[in-house]
Amino acid sequence: MQARNRNLDEWYGKIKHSQIKLPRFQRFEAWDRQRICSLVETVIHNLPLGITLVLQVGDNEKFISRYLMTAPRTDSRVYEHLLDGQQRLTALWRVFHNNYENETYFIYLKELDQYEGDAERENLTVFCRSRYYRENGERYPLWCDDPAQCLERGMIPTNLMRPEDIQNEIDEWIETATKPLEPAGEKEELLRFFEYKKRVSDRIKDLRSIIANYNLPYLSLPSHTDKTVALNVFINMNTNSKPLSQYDIIVAEVESVMEQSLHDLETELDAKYPEIARYSPLSDQILTTSALLQGHLPNQRGAWEMDKALMVENWETMAYSLHRMAAFLKGEGIYDRERLPTNAVLAVIAALYAYIPESGDKRGQDELLLKRYLWYAFFTDRYENAAATRAFVDFNRLKQIITGERKPDGSLYSIEDVPIFADHAFVEAEELMTAEWPKRATIRGRGVLAVACRLGALDFATGEHLDAGTVEKRHYHHIYPDALLKEAEIPSFLALNCALIADTTNMSIGRKDPLQYLKDRYAWTSETIVCERLQSHLIPIRELANGGYEDLEESEKNEKLKADFEAFLRTRGELILRAAKYLAEGRQLAAGEIYAE
Repeated sequence: MQARNRNLDEWYGKIKHSQIKLPRFQRFEAWDRQRICSLVETVIHNLPLGITLVLQVGDNEKFISRYLMTAPRTDSRVYEHLLDGQQRLTALWRVFHNNYENETYFIYLKELDQYEGDAERENLTVFCRSRYYRENGERYPLWCDDPAQCLERGMIPTNLMRPEDIQNEIDEWIETATKPLEPAGEKEELLRFFEYKKRVSDRIKDLRSIIANYNLPYLSLPSHTDKTVALNVFINMNTNSKPLSQYDIIVAEVESVMEQSLHDLETELDAKYPEIARYSPLSDQILTTSALLQGHLPNQRGAWEMDKALMVENWETMAYSLHRMAAFLKGEGIYDRERLPTNAVLAVIAALYAYIPESGDKRGQDELLLKRYLWYAFFTDRYENAAATRAFVDFNRLKQIITGERKPDGSLYSIEDVPIFADHAFVEAEELMTAEWPKRATIRGRGVLAVACRLGALDFATGEHLDAGTVEKRHYHHIYPDALLKEAEIPSFLALNCALIADTTNMSIGRKDPLQYLKDRYAWTSETIVCERLQSHLIPIRELANGGYEDLEESEKNEKLKADFEAFLRTRGELILRAAKYLAEGRQLAAGEIYAE
């Protein structure tokens, strides 16, 4: 088979007119914002993306099909089934419409950036901003929907890039975005202003041209392909193929340079400090930490650029630093990768331990700085975009503080010099209310769970504290019963509605009032036990105990349930936020103190 060329303009048209659909057996969209940003950056830099696979459709569709997420539903004839490439094409379609509920995407152009309030970014990168709603119904941050504020930040919304005729929409956006800059009088100023408008228009036009003409090649199975054969091809392309990894290539390079097996060193490290691999694949941590220790970015680029001989020479320092990092995370209630909000912190903390003494007041002082850094990483937007670049900058500043390095003016570096503290505000309670179910790999959702884990997260049934030995036995449990919310068509899979406990939900009593449901499920014997166990998760008991749904009409019940659930989310969000701020200040954390405030 030979790959055929097809540009994004044509792919887009086929999705728009429902000429290409997905076999129903395909999983639903699963990519997170990091992968989506990386995908769009690949396109705008005109780099190769890989091959997609389609099955030609004859007179009848071989498989029951469905539309791509958010794609128009028309009665057009289906010509193709997309067997491989769903995640890529779904992400591109949605980014070009900017229709994700909780995030908005932009392309960043450094030459247009006039805003002083943001950290340094690389030119021509994709930026994703989390969105949330406040009580007034408005979607925050407001600047994302204000063309003038977007342009001031050098941000071009990706919906202006969709490859169809939207020139009127583009012109209107540019007009609104540049209106505050229009001078009142002199001819020279007006000329500069119109030149600037043309430059903005030209940059958008150039980007649109790159995107529309971007080639995403595909392989095509003919319509007469047997159904079983098509399924086998799908399975093989999606699960059996294991390409050579970055680590495999670096292993070969190290062995050719050092005549020493990197795999053997890794195996010895895992046997000596098995707790390290709980947080991320050991090979990834070895590469990113080693790169940082040599002054390179903690990513693929840094791994390629670092000195492989020096990497092996520094092996013991790197290994012991990773061991101390794992012990530190365990002490902060982070026990494994499934509960880690962002792995961007791993290499930073591990590499900093190479400069932190093993005992004494200095160690305590330095670890207090690490605690503040860790919790800021979980509750700001610092690592939602360009995580490796930002982690590199933060590491260097934190290292300068720990080592006592002085600035050119002779003063010491301080916490105000670290971008994560200086340039990034803490999240608001409203944003926590939209945080996704923590089983999904989102920073904010897992950050909410991490606070409860830090408090001990007592098991509802046994009162057992959460620790490294029990965390894998815990389940993600709906506090407001899923069955109760589902009947009222209220989304239940939110981080603030989650508790990590040992017992699974009993669906047979899952329609009762939340607090009564929990009491019946766990047979609590006293109010003291109720308070102790719920407060260890920062669950607001008063808001949980509203209840009284049994005797209400369906519409009244749903309306009351929606209001009660929102009040519960808001109060728990405020409790979690207050606790997170305590942790980010380096303070000790006690549930009773949080409630008392």
